[in-house]
Amino acid sequence: MTGHPLPDETDLQILDALQDDIPLVPRPFEAIAQRLGIPEQVFLDRLERLLEEGIIKAISPILEARPMGLCASTLVALHVPDERVHETAAIINGYPGVSHNFRRDHYYALWFTISGKSEEDIQRVLAEILRRTGIPGRDALNLPTIRKLKIDVRFSFLNDEEQEDNYGPA
Repeated sequence: MTGHPLPDETDLQILDALQDDIPLVPRPFEAIAQRLGIPEQVFLDRLERLLEEGIIKAISPILEARPMGLCASTLVALHVPDERVHETAAIINGYPGVSHNFRRDHYYALWFTISGKSEEDIQRVLAEILRRTGIPGRDALNLPTIRKLKIDVRFSFLNDEEQEDNYGPA
């Protein structure tokens, strides 16, 4: 426990609302605050606190890669000795096409995704990562995406009744 207070009902409503489409208006947070029935400044103060406390990591769009020319992606798992995990993760994280780099308690300790314009692009980046980290190819699992089934994640912070009251039917 970090010593920070747990989110209250208003915080949970804010967290829930931020998972919906953010309105494309000059003051999107004002529009969300109005929808929640709270003053914009209260919304902004709480949002700042939630960011400072690490409850919210970032507010960012989910981009559809294909229209931007990124037509290929893969999930990679690497066997990395414990003493090299941080060093290896830092190298991997330096590549702009890499996302979702996680450490796992497993033989394959690091799992990350690479997106690129083509399979060849991805293979080039992966080969460079392996070369720079000194990890042999036999210690890498390359699991190319065959078909995307889901990219979005949403957490339910409110019970169904509260969601219906604030946003229409759940």
